Amino acid sequence: MGGLSVMKERNEEKAKILYDFLDESKLFKGTVVKKDRSIMNVCFVMNDEYKELEDEFNKFASAAGMVGIKGHRSVGGFRASLYNAMPKSSVEALVATMKEFEKQH
Repeated sequence: MGGLSVMKERNEEKAKILYDFLDESKLFKGTVVKKDRSIMNVCFVMNDEYKELEDEFNKFASAAGMVGIKGHRSVGGFRASLYNAMPKSSVEALVATMKEFEKQH
């Protein structure tokens, strides 16, 4: 599959797609400062004024085929796991789902 350097590049590209959206979003925000961001697990929440929409978004995302993004029960929010086997198209689909939800609200 191209070796470690190619996998690293692919994973950085996937993470960038999601982080770029989070950095520009009015509804969502990342929970980790830029210098400490993971390229494997991207944690995010709703901006404070939209917190009440978290359950609605989780249902919306699930209906769109996004499973397993709900954050840990003690922390809340959401977590997208971008492991090596996760294709770029899946990250793009998550971002498209988030954009659609944002557009509706």
